[in-house]
Amino acid sequence: MSEQPVRMSGAQALVKSLELEGVEVIFGLPGGAILPVYDPILDSPIRHILVRHEQGAGHMAEGYAHATGRPGVAMVTSGPAATNIVTPLCDAFVDSVPMVVITGQVPVGAIGTDAFQECDTIGITRSVTKHNELVTRARDIPLAVRQAFLLASTGRPGPVLLDIPKDIVDAANPDAQMEWYWPTDEEVWASLPGYRPTTKGHPRKIKEAAELIMAARQPVIYAGGGILKARAATVLRELAELTGIPVVTTLTARGAFPDDHPLALGMPGMHGNFTAVTAMQESDLLIALGSRFDDRVTGKLPAFAPDAKVIHVDIDPAELGKVRRPDVPIVGDVRLVLEELVRVLERRVADGQPDRSAWRQTLSGWQERFPLHYEPSEPGALLKPQFVLEQLRDRAPEGTIVATGVGQHQMWTSQYWRFTEPYTWVCSGGLGTMGFSIPAAIGAKAGMPERTVWAVDGDGCFQMTAQELVTATTERIPIKVAILNNAYLGMVRQWQEMFYDERYSEVYLSPDLPDYVKWAEAMGCVAIRVESPEEVGPAIERANAINDRPVVVEFRTDAAEKVFPMVPAGLSNSDIVVGPLPEGTVQ
Repeated sequence: MSEQPVRMSGAQALVKSLELEGVEVIFGLPGGAILPVYDPILDSPIRHILVRHEQGAGHMAEGYAHATGRPGVAMVTSGPAATNIVTPLCDAFVDSVPMVVITGQVPVGAIGTDAFQECDTIGITRSVTKHNELVTRARDIPLAVRQAFLLASTGRPGPVLLDIPKDIVDAANPDAQMEWYWPTDEEVWASLPGYRPTTKGHPRKIKEAAELIMAARQPVIYAGGGILKARAATVLRELAELTGIPVVTTLTARGAFPDDHPLALGMPGMHGNFTAVTAMQESDLLIALGSRFDDRVTGKLPAFAPDAKVIHVDIDPAELGKVRRPDVPIVGDVRLVLEELVRVLERRVADGQPDRSAWRQTLSGWQERFPLHYEPSEPGALLKPQFVLEQLRDRAPEGTIVATGVGQHQMWTSQYWRFTEPYTWVCSGGLGTMGFSIPAAIGAKAGMPERTVWAVDGDGCFQMTAQELVTATTERIPIKVAILNNAYLGMVRQWQEMFYDERYSEVYLSPDLPDYVKWAEAMGCVAIRVESPEEVGPAIERANAINDRPVVVEFRTDAAEKVFPMVPAGLSNSDIVVGPLPEGTVQ
């Protein structure tokens, strides 16, 4: 006897679909158009985290995805809620972060009438999503959800948005009732006939890449964020150790290759270290893996790595040749491509490789001559932000995840933190979104509750999304926040000082307004203010010991400090400004 079909509302079907996709957490904020979906959430095992602003929901979903590798999920209502989540969508789109966003929409019949809280969410978000869809029938919901998660997490990952009109999820609407079904994998793929990501690299191209590697005398592996998206950190290390080729890790790839490895050169780019930047510049072969030749890495493009041949591996064929024409382009999943490349190389390296000892000595010499450096604080002076980062790093429990906003503090964190394992670094790379760190840290902690999670923020960034600490307190998500308070929009000040004759236009924020300690305490956090070097260590230890609520530590830092090294905008990477050097250093 066949089972009777199960009938349910569109809202119930949506929540059940999310459950079957393995969703554990939704970050969201209810409102009129999405309200019918919030009722069945009460009966669902999915945890809902109530945010204080829709932007926070999107960044929390991103942080969750960064830390876990699974798509983050955010749900908000129509109109201004949908527009508030556009920034996280764009951030996720640029950084290839898997995310599924569900927005409410006015009833189907009211679309196009300028109804209350109506906006063209699909039109607004088309350019900042991998895929978006207006679902107009309740029976289409399960397939739409399955498509969303498949698209978000396969190929080049990215954000997908589903716009859900209120009437198709309204339990009181007879037309919103449906017979439950769950599409098979085959049905989902069949419903997306134009979507077939290439995952395996072309064997001939892989052999050509191996030939270039075996011939290169000054090669560099240029590891981008795609290494992490592909879960390729292990095979990246195999490739580096098999060939002895040094590795640079871009801002979004920090942790993909351990900083304490002898072949690690650190971060390249506008604020990368001298050795990483110059190694790329002087290389004869760049092995670009899941990287996109971002302008912050290349500097003045015509002058970038002028003598280097290029192997470029990326799952997105649009990236190959977009900025730099590769000598060997390989479309494919970087993990699968590297696994095959390693197999090919294992048969060849036994016959010997080129003598790269001179290259290794050159790199070692640069590392000795041009280390990261700053002048320690004078007695009674404000804290040096680099010192704070060193103390946070050295006192962090094993496996700590660190998230940052955008600006000087982001660069200092990437420079001075030692990343020894993947998925411990959460940042906004391509879009450069101020206010990212606190909600992203909350999302990371929600996804990895056993890990310590620090958000390193600037005072400018903190003021943009600090209200989400109310969410952290209410939801018992005990993140830790380090505010580097220099009373300025620090990176803007640095540029105005260096390139605008110290004309400080609209960049001063005040050290005391707001009072960060009182503000943090008002949001239910433990709050600590640190003003001298001897207070830094004990404050961090105290923060690390508190695990029942969020902690905010305000560090009063020196506004005069700049981020060095630096490649000035528009100049070649060969024009890198190292900055202040230790006394007695000979260039």
